[in-house]
Amino acid sequence: MKVHHLNCGILHVPPGPRAACHCLLLEHDGRLALIDTGIGLQDVARPVERIGQAVIDAAGFQFHESLTAVRQVERLGYRAADVTDIVLTHGDPDHVGGLADFPAAAVHVSAEELARLESGHGRYSAAQFAHRPRWVMYPPSAARWFGIEARPLPLLAGVEAFLVPLFGHTLGHCGVAVRAGDRWLLHVGDAYYLRVELTTDEHPVSVLAAQRADDDGQRRASLAVLRRLAREHGAEVELFGYHDFAEFPPGFAAPA
Repeated sequence: MKVHHLNCGILHVPPGPRAACHCLLLEHDGRLALIDTGIGLQDVARPVERIGQAVIDAAGFQFHESLTAVRQVERLGYRAADVTDIVLTHGDPDHVGGLADFPAAAVHVSAEELARLESGHGRYSAAQFAHRPRWVMYPPSAARWFGIEARPLPLLAGVEAFLVPLFGHTLGHCGVAVRAGDRWLLHVGDAYYLRVELTTDEHPVSVLAAQRADDDGQRRASLAVLRRLAREHGAEVELFGYHDFAEFPPGFAAPA
């Protein structure tokens, strides 16, 4: 299996730092699976209709066709149809805009997040789901991964992966764990915004994280789980989030 780290969008509200849209593309036996989708082609073409001006301004959405997941998949020599599976950490607009660019893909999501999406909650953009994704829903599981509830993901044949509940940012927010050789990758989504949150609650970004949480108590509990993983299993599990450019692999070329 090959793992491609992709930046599928930029958010920037000056004077704050730029934020990434850090997606993963898993490549195995000619099939592809995508973890989160970033800002999509339709977002670039019709941003206000798809996302709304207030959300665009508040989060600092920037729109670059070259950064969309589908264009990056094509640059690797694949077609959109080769992406057979997409896993969502949650349904916020900066994570799901590319869904419509892969209409044939199965979209894997927690039962809790799907229920929230289908309730019409205001934090989600209905326009980004108007193409009717092929949902695959995951209820609670008895399986455990490093002592945490884990919901097995049948993605690419021979690839071990789990949806890991990290509730709080949204009520169904999950991380995605993927075995890569003798280590695990854990994409924590927005369970933290910046890696510094693994070591302190006093950074200014913690205020934003609390404000954006649907349940801040759950968010803090999920962050405690991640801190334990980093402390006790750092040699076995590589953690990274969606927004921190510093968490891309060495040599990754961040856009100017």
